[in-house]
Amino acid sequence: MPIDLSLVFTGWGPFPGVRGASNQTGAWDAPGQTRNPDLTDGSTAVERLTEYTAPGSFAYEITGFTNALRHLVVGVRGEWTFTPDAAGTVIRWTYEFMPRRGRMLVLRWVVAPLWKQSMQLGVEGAAAASERLHRDEGR
Repeated sequence: MPIDLSLVFTGWGPFPGVRGASNQTGAWDAPGQTRNPDLTDGSTAVERLTEYTAPGSFAYEITGFTNALRHLVVGVRGEWTFTPDAAGTVIRWTYEFMPRRGRMLVLRWVVAPLWKQSMQLGVEGAAAASERLHRDEGR
């Protein structure tokens, strides 16, 4: 499950991509590990792994945004699950915003629809990166 974030999150619309991550504690395979995603707009955040069940799922929280999201949310919680399905895998990514007081409507009606499109591209990027890694390992 550990994967280079820059292969997954290339940015879309108002949401920056990820250049990489710094200050990572561990191999990103145990709850409590942290890292700082470095975003393409020069901002950063703090990501903490909250659950990890190989090979089926992991969950995380992102807080400490230094870009415009800091005005709207305290953080974001996300969870990825991977379920075998015939010859492939079903990938499910759920997330929730932890809004700042008085920001719920802006999140629901403006940010969430845009975020959904950005995250769809992230899932597609994760699938493509995983397929490339799997193909390269087979060589």
